Amino acid sequence: MRLILIRHGQTPSNVIGALDTATPGPGLTALGHEQAAALPAALAGEEIDEIVVSTLIRTHETAAPLAAALGLEPIVRSGIREIEAGDLEMRNDREGVTAYLEAFGSWAQGDYDARIPGAESGVEAFERFNEVVEEMSDLDTAVIVSHGAMIRYWVARATSNVDAAFVSENPLSNTAVVIVTGSPEEGWFTESWTGVPVGGPSVTDLAADGPAADVVA
Repeated sequence: MRLILIRHGQTPSNVIGALDTATPGPGLTALGHEQAAALPAALAGEEIDEIVVSTLIRTHETAAPLAAALGLEPIVRSGIREIEAGDLEMRNDREGVTAYLEAFGSWAQGDYDARIPGAESGVEAFERFNEVVEEMSDLDTAVIVSHGAMIRYWVARATSNVDAAFVSENPLSNTAVVIVTGSPEEGWFTESWTGVPVGGPSVTDLAADGPAADVVA
């Protein structure tokens, strides 16, 4: 199976650096819509069977141009939503963002029982995302439009050639794409990690990607 993981486009909360993980969340900024509009051309060579989005509005709006170009109706799955911020929701101060990233960093290092204050553990976050992946495993190529921290965590834990160090040092900007191949039975391999928007410099605002794109200390 070929699995194309796409982070959603820019949102107003990304611009202010806020930990905005609750459902349904905000839609995209004008730049976010431009980023989403670049996806069909960027993925024109892919034979995509299915598009899955989370319960957050920003993934629906990001997927819309690609879905329209392919004539597909996106499928909604709660399991691929962002890693919950819990008590840190909507914080954009250094202390709050650092607490979120430290918990995420603990998971990447193997402490899956670590819990974001008032939210989920690494075990819970991985299992809900992985369930959706397993549900799609009979397809040849599928797209999941999800969220920065969630994609980085699942890829670091599930694929054989990307580890915690790589994820910690490589941000995942809005509409960046990670492609993995394999299966739940045989395991997963990261084929490519495009950490910047697929639309190129004209749709890039690396200063306003939000905490989920950040390097983990």
